[in-house]
Amino acid sequence: MLAYIIRRIFLIIPTLFGIMVINFIIVQAAPGGPVEQMIAQIQGIAVEATARVSGSGGGEVRAGQSGGSGGNSKYRGARGLDPEIIKEIEQQFGFDKPLYERFVMMIGNYVRFDFGDSFFRDRKVVDLVLEKMPVSISLGLWTTLLIYLISIPLGIAKAVRDGSRFDVWTSGAVVVGNAVPSFLFAILLIVVFAGGRYLDWFPLRGLTSNDFADLGPLAKVGDYFWHIALPVLSLVIGGFAGLTMLTKNSFMEEINKQYVTTARSKGLTEHRVLYGHVFRNAMLIVVAGFPGAFVGILFTGALLTEIIFSLDGLGLLGFEAAINRDYPVMFAALYFFTLLGLILNLIGDVMYHVIDPRIDFEARDA
Repeated sequence: MLAYIIRRIFLIIPTLFGIMVINFIIVQAAPGGPVEQMIAQIQGIAVEATARVSGSGGGEVRAGQSGGSGGNSKYRGARGLDPEIIKEIEQQFGFDKPLYERFVMMIGNYVRFDFGDSFFRDRKVVDLVLEKMPVSISLGLWTTLLIYLISIPLGIAKAVRDGSRFDVWTSGAVVVGNAVPSFLFAILLIVVFAGGRYLDWFPLRGLTSNDFADLGPLAKVGDYFWHIALPVLSLVIGGFAGLTMLTKNSFMEEINKQYVTTARSKGLTEHRVLYGHVFRNAMLIVVAGFPGAFVGILFTGALLTEIIFSLDGLGLLGFEAAINRDYPVMFAALYFFTLLGLILNLIGDVMYHVIDPRIDFEARDA
């Protein structure tokens, strides 16, 4: 198993490199980069100044139509700006260098875990990521734990009572949870419980109250869970369906196998057969998939949930960086999430072997 882990660790390097290459090319090809963002801000200031001059009786001069020689610039909206200003902006963001050189410098810095400074926040990227990370991790962990605590007992109950009224009615809830995305549940919860239209029981923004530092220990715990209740609930409602059906199907497949019939013929109780023999085999794929489920929540549902509930986590940070074309923050968040996902996938494979030592990945590779 050790040799397999070492091979997987070395495989992480080219995989991470390939993902960064593809995303770097896509992001660089997208219009509206940081240089354009800065030009738009400068032109906006020029427009406001022009409007004030025009309103005071002076002749109207539109930004972009002044006597500057930037009309041939490759950047949209740069018409009328002095080319020297554009060159200074390019140097500020490193866009005076060729594309391949910027990529090599970025990868070289990332190897040393040097993510540079944010373009528009005037802070180191690593400080921003470390500051936002606890919000996203706490949201993902609580959601994943609750999904497992709900889905595994519910899936087992559905498998044991397959075809009963309980199975039919709970299947309806599973279908609804699977069909409606979590961000729609988040909006519904805000409308109903967060002062949107009906009740005002839960806060709408943030993970803690403004006076959190002044609260006592128990009050801090209560305030934290009060704020995180609706975001986690929306993710749990939208995520428990798939794991519930996976648990049910795994149990039903194991229940119909020959060793279960043999165990029952020996006079073992149904409880002993179910939890002494079936549970370990059926739960293999469910429990070992915990790291993957955690990564899935961070990558998908948590992103929109953080935006909807204004939770200051990595999802919201990445969204704002994408809107503002803050490339250092964008690529650092991508690098972190990709590396975390690859490591947790490796941990998932190791958990397969820990739960059932009969699974030998080295023998499979051979």
